Amino acid sequence: MTTYEIMIKTNHHLITGGGLTDAQKANIVRQLLAARSDERTKQSFYRGVKYPNNIDSAGDVTGTYPGYYIPPYNGGKKLQTVIPMSPKTHILSANSYELEIIRLLHLFAPDDPAVKNMVMGTLKRLKTSCFANDCIVGECFHASLLALRFISAVAPDDVAWITKLVEKISMHINDKLQGKNRVHRNVLWYFRLCLSELPDDIPLPEPLINKDELHARLISICAPN
Repeated sequence: MTTYEIMIKTNHHLITGGGLTDAQKANIVRQLLAARSDERTKQSFYRGVKYPNNIDSAGDVTGTYPGYYIPPYNGGKKLQTVIPMSPKTHILSANSYELEIIRLLHLFAPDDPAVKNMVMGTLKRLKTSCFANDCIVGECFHASLLALRFISAVAPDDVAWITKLVEKISMHINDKLQGKNRVHRNVLWYFRLCLSELPDDIPLPEPLINKDELHARLISICAPN
């Protein structure tokens, strides 16, 4: 399997209630760590998105794009997210690829030095990104969900940041689901997945939908055909 397939299939397996042995987790960690992008691949990607060295035109680090995992070329078609949406931008597709991979690494090998380094580096990157803060423009709104899911897993004690993201998404998601430029319906299910995974001390903005309904819907979305 490709790195992308490992990330997607592992996520879907866990979301639909599957379990993994320690040996299986170790194998996934080994494969994901081995798939880190080299410097040449990263620099090629940054040039392609017009962020040489991952710095914007003003010379500022913005946290927009990945620092460890660059999605592979897919015939010009951007890779789908875990709860499937077809991204139009690299902001969504590239961050989906990296954040979901590093999230799995943290879940399976939180004490591994390389994993810890990537988690800390990614949190630092997200602190400077627009989508993991206030921005709701275009697919930055979608990418906010990726940031919320990642931060909830790797930094559950950062209640203020998680709460801020939950409140931002809650405030705008109904508007985003309506109107001329409405988002894909699976954005709502991604958000509900995020809410179901929040640390216990994070207040929900609204009553979480029935867990059985959520589980049934996610199984229908994620279960293998």
